[in-house]
Amino acid sequence: MERVAMIERTGGPEVIGWREVELPPPGPGEVRMRNTAIGLNYIDTYHRSGIYPVPLPGGLGMEAAGLVEAVGENVDLRPGDRVATFGPSRGAYATARNLPATELFRLPDDVDDRTAAAILLKGCTAEFLIERCAHVRAGQIVLVWAAAGGVGQILVGWLKRVGATVVAVVGTEEKAARVRELGADHVLLHRHEDVAARVREITGGEGADVSLDSVGQASWEASMNSLKRRGLLVSYGNAGGPVTGVNLGQLAAKGSLFVTRPTLFDYYREPGERAAGVERLWSMLRDGAIRPEVGQTFALADAADAHRALEAGETRGSTLLLP
Repeated sequence: MERVAMIERTGGPEVIGWREVELPPPGPGEVRMRNTAIGLNYIDTYHRSGIYPVPLPGGLGMEAAGLVEAVGENVDLRPGDRVATFGPSRGAYATARNLPATELFRLPDDVDDRTAAAILLKGCTAEFLIERCAHVRAGQIVLVWAAAGGVGQILVGWLKRVGATVVAVVGTEEKAARVRELGADHVLLHRHEDVAARVREITGGEGADVSLDSVGQASWEASMNSLKRRGLLVSYGNAGGPVTGVNLGQLAAKGSLFVTRPTLFDYYREPGERAAGVERLWSMLRDGAIRPEVGQTFALADAADAHRALEAGETRGSTLLLP
């Protein structure tokens, strides 16, 4: 029997329940994957809380690494293969599950399971944000919100490798020290500083070229006020609430700004896009541009506690759930 997380209603972490299930043999095109490490991501909290509506009852979690245990027909994988996934199927909070083989990536020998579970979704998010959404170029100034988080830390290292100047926003001195270690050029403490005013000061009044904003409503005004004329605001998360009621006139008044609200799977739709994006991630990992940090681990059974810690801003780097 396998243990699987299930939510029957949306709400706080307390809605995460558990079921004992017996998995059927994998069907055509399917693989049974036994998880060795499961990645916790902010999108999991959106599914659980209802910010992103999902069919109920349903599973939680999109990112995991593990082993192929059994395969169905028409599958180009074998039992024993090391694999990882970042979705789009949910249900990674499980000891094992069946899922489409097309959602799996073979893991290179030089990438261990915990690193893969800590970095795959977050690293591919950084890849598409920097390289295919914002098209960041050497010499540009980029504002990174929640820079000490799992995605944020990867963004800082990746941006430095492509030659950008990084202005990192964090909440504590401890987190500030971490992003300085990663190479951030300037670090702002949002609880004690006026972020937009400091960005203007740093840039000689010009503003940043790009704001990579995972916070949402709580940082929306500050993001806009931090940008230069024709700057780009990439709002890719809702940690501080979803942005609603956007006034397009504000974009004109603040300098003909551009805004986009991208999602990972619009940039990882085709097999070629997926393969190229993941290979770019592995190359950044191999040459040391990014140094993923597993800041904390929780037992799989304690997933609700992990959600509480993440939403309270008490985590640093990536968080893993261990079966």
